[in-house]
Amino acid sequence: MSSGYGGRVGTCVGFDLDMTLIDPRPGMVEAMNALADESGFPFDGEQFASNLGPPLDHVLRDFGAPDERIPALVARFRQIYPEIVIPRTVALPGAAEALEVVRRSGSRALVVTGKYARNAALHVQALGWTVDTLVGELWSTEKATALTQHGAGVFVGDHVGDIRGALAAGAVAVGVTTGPCDRAELENAGAHVVLDSLTEFPAWLAEHDGRAGALRRDGVRGPAR
Repeated sequence: MSSGYGGRVGTCVGFDLDMTLIDPRPGMVEAMNALADESGFPFDGEQFASNLGPPLDHVLRDFGAPDERIPALVARFRQIYPEIVIPRTVALPGAAEALEVVRRSGSRALVVTGKYARNAALHVQALGWTVDTLVGELWSTEKATALTQHGAGVFVGDHVGDIRGALAAGAVAVGVTTGPCDRAELENAGAHVVLDSLTEFPAWLAEHDGRAGALRRDGVRGPAR
């Protein structure tokens, strides 16, 4: 954990979706294997689900799909996704509470994900969550565009790509070890703090806000936002 950060949360807190707020892995395994059966390509659902994060077109290319087939394969995956993945997805521990504590603090809750936005919104709807803004199809440092646009002072994610996105936006980078990247990987990517899960987020947010308030009262400025 690094203590070299400060500054207030601001008016918005951002979260990644897969393996940060939700666990879609059982459905992801089935959906990718279904796509393999239909297409004849050697897609591996288990491998895919254990490394969620990179965009789907990158994943398919790494599995050996030719570039000319990828747009149709992505479209088909998105088509079968709602029926297969949505009902098999569960919220990760502390996710609902993390979103709620952000809203209770007076900030807006933002979700920025590499997932297709329409399917991401179905997850939020299925779980009965309220988020102020959802932005899809952004990965790694691309996420900084949405974080900057919406004034996010904090971004929470499970992947080193999320940490890179937060840092590129000048936001406090909060890692969670609920995804494919362990504590060391997240810290090495530059995470300001790493939590074991979102169950720790409300306490961290209260501490962070308290520290930022003390800095402001003492006339000490945190990092520029």
